[in-house]
Parts: sequence; structure tokens; C-alpha cells
Amino acid sequence: MRSHPSPPLVYAHRGSSASFPELTRAAFVEALADGADGVECDVHLSSDGHLVLHHDAQLGRTSDGLGALADHTLAQLRNVDYSSWKGVAVPDTHGAAGEQFMTLDELLDLLLAAGRPVGLAVEMKHPSPRGRGLEDALLALLERRGWDPRTGRLGTVLVSLMSFDADAVSHLLERAAPAVVCQLVDENSGERERENLSGRAASTSSPVPAAQLPLAGPGIGFVRAHITEWASVIRTSEDQTP
Repeated sequence: MRSHPSPPLVYAHRGSSASFPELTRAAFVEALADGADGVECDVHLSSDGHLVLHHDAQLGRTSDGLGALADHTLAQLRNVDYSSWKGVAVPDTHGAAGEQFMTLDELLDLLLAAGRPVGLAVEMKHPSPRGRGLEDALLALLERRGWDPRTGRLGTVLVSLMSFDADAVSHLLERAAPAVVCQLVDENSGERERENLSGRAASTSSPVPAAQLPLAGPGIGFVRAHITEWASVIRTSEDQTP
């Protein structure tokens, strides 16, 4: 008799970004309403040291802002329009216009108020003008809020940390368990990132061979390019299973 594995966990990438502007309050409120098991977000540091949710290093693609995000204070970033480009109306239940741009602190508050367990996958975006200061700020915020770096638990939220940057991952491993740190890989950088980690694993406070690190990958671009092929293989395998 064929066993039935547990259903996969569904994480909303940048929130429910198909329905509402990515990484906005509306996108995360919608993800929770949709029943997502968790959400994914990207973080940068503002010029005055706040961890903010934004994918690109530049403001233009998903807002009417201009220039590098890192050159703006949080107050300046709050004055940018992050919703109009999507062309969808944001209901009052999903936050006012001035509430759409979020800090990581605010996202944690939203997830903790969900009344159920929720996962949060945080990606550190690099290259960052702050270097390892981005990881230090993230760890400081999480620890201030009571995050357990061994289990990833912060109340009802399970927080995992990830980056495509091998130096960032190695830096995180000096203070967090391998089970909550993920090395992101893509078609071009996967082997290089594994090699970089292999050379640094022994210097972490919790030494671990690179091969044992949980890998969150490949990157979303690689997945989108190959998902049809993979789905076909999976269907064929299921058809041939007795």
C-alpha cells in the first residue's frame, strides 16, 4: 500500500504577490487570509538603520520612488507609493496607503497576531552597502524579540534565515543553528556557494559540513524555467508506481 506523505507547506513568496503589490501589508494580510503556512520576505537596511521589506536595491520597479533604498531614511520610504503600480484596489481591511511599506518588526507583529503557527523565511539581499551589518541588525532585532536561534521559534512564528550570499550565510551560522539557516542556490552560483561554505564551516560556533546545511533552492528563476519539466516527471513517476 502506498503511504501518503504529509502535504507540503505553502509559503507566500513576498506575500500574496499575485493579488496585491509584493511585500506590502496588503500582500501579507491576504496571505494569512488565504491560509498560507508561511510567508517569505526580503530585507534591506534603510539609511537610518531600520530593517525594511523590499526586494530590489533600487526603488523604481515597485514604487514611484527613485534611487537606492539604502540612501533613504524610514520616514522618506514611508512617503513613497508602493501600491499604484499594481493597478489593484487595496481594501481597508488590508491597511491604509501609508501602512503598506513595512518594517520587519511590523511584519512580525502581524504574524504573531494571526492566532496560529506561521512560518517566516527572511532573505538578506546582497550586495549590501552595510556588508555584514545587515545580518548583525537582523540577528539583533530577532534576539531582542525573543527569537531562539537554535530552533527558529519566536512565539508562534518559526523564523528561518537565508541568502544567496555565502559570506552572509557563514556569518549567520556563527550565531544560529544550521537548521534555521538556508543557503540559497541558483543554476549559476550553486556550486560556488557550496564551496565557499565548505571552507568556512569549521570557523562557525556550531561546526557543520557544508553538505549538511539545509539548502533552500534552487532560485525562483530556475524553478520557473523548469517547473513544467519537473511536473511531467512527477506525473510519470506516479503513473508507474504500483
